[in-house]
Amino acid sequence: MKEYQTITEVSGPLVFAEVDEPVGYDEMVEIETPAGATLRGQVLESSEGLVAIQVFEGTEGIDRNASVRFLGETMKMPVTEDLLGRVLDGSGNPIDGGPEIVPDERQDIVGEAINPFSREYPEEFIQTGVSAIDGMNTLVRGQKLPIFSGSGLPHNDLALQIARQASVPEEAEGDGADGDDEGSEFAVIFGAMGITQEEANEFMEDFERTGALERSVVFMNLADDPAVERTVTPRLALTTAEYLAFEKDYHVLVILTDMTNYCEALREIGAAREEVPGRRGYPGYMYTDLAQLYERAGRIEGQEGSVTQIPILTMPSDDITHPIPDLTGYITEGQIIVDRSLNSQGIEPPINVLPSLSRLMDDGIGEGLTRGDHGDVSDQLYAAYAEGEDLRDLVNIVGREALSDRDNQFLDFADRFETEFVQQGFDTNRSIEETLGVAWDLLSMLPPEELNRVDEEAIEEYYVGDEGESVEATAD
Repeated sequence: MKEYQTITEVSGPLVFAEVDEPVGYDEMVEIETPAGATLRGQVLESSEGLVAIQVFEGTEGIDRNASVRFLGETMKMPVTEDLLGRVLDGSGNPIDGGPEIVPDERQDIVGEAINPFSREYPEEFIQTGVSAIDGMNTLVRGQKLPIFSGSGLPHNDLALQIARQASVPEEAEGDGADGDDEGSEFAVIFGAMGITQEEANEFMEDFERTGALERSVVFMNLADDPAVERTVTPRLALTTAEYLAFEKDYHVLVILTDMTNYCEALREIGAAREEVPGRRGYPGYMYTDLAQLYERAGRIEGQEGSVTQIPILTMPSDDITHPIPDLTGYITEGQIIVDRSLNSQGIEPPINVLPSLSRLMDDGIGEGLTRGDHGDVSDQLYAAYAEGEDLRDLVNIVGREALSDRDNQFLDFADRFETEFVQQGFDTNRSIEETLGVAWDLLSMLPPEELNRVDEEAIEEYYVGDEGESVEATAD
């Protein structure tokens, strides 16, 4: 291991040093300052005779007298099943006051791409307990389904609710959380990037209060931590997820918040390297970089476990065409939209189902997975709510009195859909049966002949008439 005292320049989070032999890309570095502090870094760029090093702890105290040691290996995450229940900082060091981690092995944080031929198609339902997701935009194992939010909206509350409530239905029935059945267990990896200390305290209080921490691994990168660390945090979280999923047979749900802070860190590092900026100043390789993270979700043939991702991002100025949500939408399989107007009405969680989408939903619902009528009910709810939304615009012009009785029914449906189906609070956990029950209560506001997207047998079985009886019972 060679030691150099050849630092030529310090620029933002970057240190440039001269070397006399080749140095590997992403190689780990230790920098010892004249004051005796040891800082960790990573090789960002390596050319003949010169390397650029990004320093995780910040470059304060580094000058020409500091010494640089190249460790000859890339960054690795110490992984073990004992990580469950632990809280780590953005670099993977424990910050919960618990014992040091004794790893089973150390895995490269870049991971290995899943062979497309070995990928299994995602088609098993994950129950989040949130009706707007389970009923209308179903999440399936191995999917990557982002949440698009805006500044000041309660996406963190929604993230905590999903982390707390998410389960694989077979487990709930077979008590798999205790490891008594032969199925896989469920774990949550929570990666927070660039959040405030206040938000971090809220996350930890909720995890500890609800007992969700026992089956979770939490990575915390705070707003006052170096931006460079933000580029490492999601990779550490995903490496841990892959280990639990593919070596310990867990079904792992990875929640990453906030991807906007991650992309801002990429932009900051790009500016320090004097790269040619792309759209809105973000680096041109941001699409590739995001894809490296998002594509680490999925299922592998012959493996019990799965990695499912819910990245959360705040759209600057609520602009869905901004590069971050735009590129994320290209790579992922749908999106859940958190809506500002619903939030101002006090709807919790304020999910707008109309622009939301889960591209893999159709394969994860139906007989044997959720319930046979699920797909039809979802389609009918969409159609009726969309018609009610259109009529709201018309009411603003002509007034409610000018509408027909039929139109008024759809207007009432839209109001009740928001206040009864979407609205459930952040502490209510609805099973898929309860979600579909609420859906049928709402659809029963409309005449049976208007339910043209639902099978007649389902209407006979689930439609509730004025007296609270099903159509079948009324006919008898």
